[in-house]
Amino acid sequence: MAPNPSRLLQRAASAKPLSWSLLRCVSARPYSSGESTTPITVETTLPFTAHQIDPPSRMVETSAAELMKFYRDMFLMRRMEIAADSLYKSKLIRGFCHLYDGQEAVCAGMEAAITRRDCIITGYRDHCLFLGRGGSLLEVFAELMGRIDGCSHGKGGSMHFYKKENGFYGGHGIVGAQVPLGCGIAFGQKYTKTEGVTYALYGDGAANQGQLFEALNIAALWNLPAVLVCENNHYGMGTAEWRASKSPAYYKRGDYAPGIKVDGMDVLAVKQAVGYAKEHALKNGPLILEMDTYRYHGHSMSDPGSTYRTRDEISGVRQERDPIERVRKLIVAHDVATAVELKDIEKEAKKEVDEAIALAKESPMPDPAELFSHVYVKGYGVEAFGADRKELKALLP
Repeated sequence: MAPNPSRLLQRAASAKPLSWSLLRCVSARPYSSGESTTPITVETTLPFTAHQIDPPSRMVETSAAELMKFYRDMFLMRRMEIAADSLYKSKLIRGFCHLYDGQEAVCAGMEAAITRRDCIITGYRDHCLFLGRGGSLLEVFAELMGRIDGCSHGKGGSMHFYKKENGFYGGHGIVGAQVPLGCGIAFGQKYTKTEGVTYALYGDGAANQGQLFEALNIAALWNLPAVLVCENNHYGMGTAEWRASKSPAYYKRGDYAPGIKVDGMDVLAVKQAVGYAKEHALKNGPLILEMDTYRYHGHSMSDPGSTYRTRDEISGVRQERDPIERVRKLIVAHDVATAVELKDIEKEAKKEVDEAIALAKESPMPDPAELFSHVYVKGYGVEAFGADRKELKALLP
């Protein structure tokens, strides 16, 4: 369901000059020639906590090039989500909208440890994961605004991003429903011997879903290459984890399945844990990763996010655990880039987001006839009537 690239390029050419980055993915962004790939070893901020498995090493190998990529990608994600906030308040985005700012390290660290042979499926907080999987800013903003150049042709909106060709199976609006689907994708990977792993992401609010445990059971019985990733941002909508779960140690909730608790605000810790989990899942079956993270926005745009937690709590996390600021400090500490160079990266990211929004606004709304596409299988003949069953509304092939 990806937009027609030729049409996008034609529209871009007919508009004002546009950065090519709007039509390329975050993960494929090239490093500059001056950025070194010489190994740098960094210790994770916090130790890993493990259940029925040895924890991975805290010493993570990275490079100047990778650190700069982390900074670019996470800042672009942050800027994209902040822009989505403004568009929603301007009523250019309608319906549900769940933002990811604060949790960027989970997405960026995960992509650093896997390949496109691996698959990701998630809930409705999916914008940044789509971008990390190779989606473009244009596809993001066009979809959010219900335009045809969106990744789902404007018919899915915020909760239903999708890019099957890059191993991203959505955006799902039903709490927890993506986990059984993810285990099904893992079954397909094992059946076809692709040597890939599926990462099924869910929040702490979905962690008590019965379907999650049913899926984990069958995945463990069949040793499927599935990794269940709990993005624990500590609030299921407006309910604190301790009020909803008798045991909020989600990495232990698999019982017979091993688990690891990870500092989800440390991009290098995420990278280390995800790579470690991939190796385990390919050989031994499912594993649970609990990412200890935090969202700065409310649950959705209808939630101010300040009625069930204090503003001091939010600002405290920003000051002490912000994933982008942590990478900034590493870059400066290892003389990878100067503050001025980082500021230039931020300016470029803001420009890319602004250009993508401008182009998305020019994208037309879907034709009303699109209401009937991607609903029924073609070739069987479908008649669509009005509510009174008298007036024929459409005849599909």
